[in-house]
Amino acid sequence: MVIQKEKKSCGQVVEEWKEFVWNPRTHQFMGRTGTSWAFILLFYLVFYGFLTAMFTLTMWVMLQTVSDHTPKYQDRLATPGLMIRPKTENLDVIVNVSDTESWDQHVQKLNKFLEPYNDSIQAQKNDVCRPGRYYEQPDNGVLNYPKRACQFNRTQLGNCSGIGDPTHYGYSTGQPCVFIKMNRVINFYAGANQTMNVTCAGKRDEDAENLGNFVMFPANGNIDLMYFPYYGKKFHVNYTQPLVAVKFLNVTPNVEVNVECRINAANIATDDERDKFAGRVAFKLRINKT
Repeated sequence: MVIQKEKKSCGQVVEEWKEFVWNPRTHQFMGRTGTSWAFILLFYLVFYGFLTAMFTLTMWVMLQTVSDHTPKYQDRLATPGLMIRPKTENLDVIVNVSDTESWDQHVQKLNKFLEPYNDSIQAQKNDVCRPGRYYEQPDNGVLNYPKRACQFNRTQLGNCSGIGDPTHYGYSTGQPCVFIKMNRVINFYAGANQTMNVTCAGKRDEDAENLGNFVMFPANGNIDLMYFPYYGKKFHVNYTQPLVAVKFLNVTPNVEVNVECRINAANIATDDERDKFAGRVAFKLRINKT
């Protein structure tokens, strides 16, 4: 014989639910007394407090091994790369001489980029250093902070300085300036105490023909040793990277030219096919004229 379970009315279900949430006879909230809830709350408070303390202690111990000024591991930065300015998408420098908007964005970027190199700012913040040797500033047991930096004046960029230049770095006349900078690597003695410079050329024979003549500032694309070593952003507060400006004089118009610039230094390899930016940079240059 099957005994059917009595079907509860909607009111009965609501009353049972109310009693589960708060039972006035047993003074239970959701099936537990206040003491039971207090023990549960205390348990989780102690449990998560212990986890928080363990995490905090672990982080504190780890931070004791990390320097505020020098990265602990720099194995991926053994060889500095090169980069160009103006910085563009895909490293394409495209100039339409008759269209001001096509090159004005480059000019604005260069104005902002070169502002810290103004002679007045450099004279105020940085030192006049002796060329041809590293500007070392050891701590000698006492924190030597902040480190001083050597002056790199904007006027060293000659016809690419943009100072009083009606041609806007040559972009309005189809003779643009492209700036080469070397990425910073902390405590890296670039050049291994020997002279170094940047050279540029077309990547292929046809690129070399279409590239035409160019001039570099400083002369021969030289980078002096006095701008090294770099001690890090927190130590070297006013450090300004040395630049090499390349002014392209007669690029074949309306043709895309592949250009590659390399740093020639005794301790910087430029032939690593796995890293296209190690000691070099390649970019495309196109001067459109109607």
